[in-house]
Amino acid sequence: MKKFPIGFNTKTNSGSAADMTVSANNKTTEPRKSVVRVYFPSRGMTLAYYNDRFDLKPGDFVYVDGKLEGKRGRVVDVNYSFKIRLSDYKRVIAVADTSVVGRFRIAGSHVVTFDPNAAPYKKALAWFKAPENDEVYAVGSDDGESFPLDDLSRMDVSPAIAERGHNYYAENKVSYISLDGTHGYAVVEGTEPYEVEFDFFDGGISNLTCSCFCSYNCKHEFAVMLQLREILDFITKNCGDEYCGYFAAMSKEVFVNIVMSKSGSGMINLEV
Repeated sequence: MKKFPIGFNTKTNSGSAADMTVSANNKTTEPRKSVVRVYFPSRGMTLAYYNDRFDLKPGDFVYVDGKLEGKRGRVVDVNYSFKIRLSDYKRVIAVADTSVVGRFRIAGSHVVTFDPNAAPYKKALAWFKAPENDEVYAVGSDDGESFPLDDLSRMDVSPAIAERGHNYYAENKVSYISLDGTHGYAVVEGTEPYEVEFDFFDGGISNLTCSCFCSYNCKHEFAVMLQLREILDFITKNCGDEYCGYFAAMSKEVFVNIVMSKSGSGMINLEV
């Protein structure tokens, strides 16, 4: 059995194998006016924007107004020496806080933490979608109707939806999932990021909703149920003593490409 420490600005590791410890230090400074170039991976293009609200650095994940509103971009260059006509430029309107401090365990396709402050849902949601305007929603309840998590054949989905949901799950499109007490949240990345919420109590799922706003159980919800079942099975078999009613998990791709790329220091131990 070998241990392979993989460092990024590494310090001495005190965690156990197959654990991840990440720390980050953030300093608040007054924002400087700048023109930033932002790369949008979903469109494969880089555009320039005016910024007077944030202290931006290359690598920051941002959202802008204009035609690419709602699309996540990454700052690739910051220029403080400029003279522009403001009517020619759209602006940076939000920055995703990707700083993470906490201990994570490798859990198959995902990494999981039991620290409520490490990657809370409201913070993680900004990694996938821009903050919403003041939208008004109507929410209903299924009045206690539920289905068992260990028998998704009782979830009332068609075979076609179940197959598509399973494909989403297999492709790790459930980028984030958490369970806080009996209430759960998840983000599924499809044609756009979708938010899924549910209640989980005594092995049963109820009040399952998705922001794709289907009037029936959808593929995103089915994918989340499969991911939830996998994570809970991992916790039961490997770290049940650490679980106290809360967990948050994210895909390894999200951890590497969003979180770890911005973290200050840490150490990963992989044991094979």
